[in-house]
Amino acid sequence: MSRQASVQRDTAETQIRVALDLDGTGKAQLNTGIGFFDHMLDQIARHGLIDLTIDAKGDLHIDGHHTVEDVGITLGQAFAQALGDKRGITRYGHAYVPLDEALSRVVLDCSGRPGLHMDVRFTAGMIGQLDTQLVFEFFQGFVNHAGVSLHIDNLKGQNAHHQCETIFKAFARALRMAITPDPRAAGTIPSTKGTL
Repeated sequence: MSRQASVQRDTAETQIRVALDLDGTGKAQLNTGIGFFDHMLDQIARHGLIDLTIDAKGDLHIDGHHTVEDVGITLGQAFAQALGDKRGITRYGHAYVPLDEALSRVVLDCSGRPGLHMDVRFTAGMIGQLDTQLVFEFFQGFVNHAGVSLHIDNLKGQNAHHQCETIFKAFARALRMAITPDPRAAGTIPSTKGTL
């Protein structure tokens, strides 16, 4: 069964196109106009083994807020569409990822209920052209439209680039775990409710 989706989202502020394959090999084609953000999205593809194409045109002459948030929204919509009724998936995922002095933990549940808890104290306000406040906005947009409960904790780190990269890598690995088919639960919805 194909777990692919393509979503186009156009507003007065942004035009976003996302295409993904949840059973890919980690290939990415990314163009958001924010170099470091592209680098983080590449972590999702590479470490999540998700083929991901994102083309975003936004009002970067103002700032990156609308672009980053709307990419999160559109990615969440595509994720939910590709995952379908979640039949046979593992559902839960978690990962710890280090990068030199930085360490982050991400835990998630493809529950159908959006929720974000993020405890990250970035040591810098900007990483390249990415405002670190927008990392929260990206994940908030994603969970609201993907229907995922997501806990992100940066446990330590001195370098903001390292902090951010461990967050995105851990998110990718946790997502990969959660969406992987569970051979012992093939064809079943992983919930006592019978639906997610």
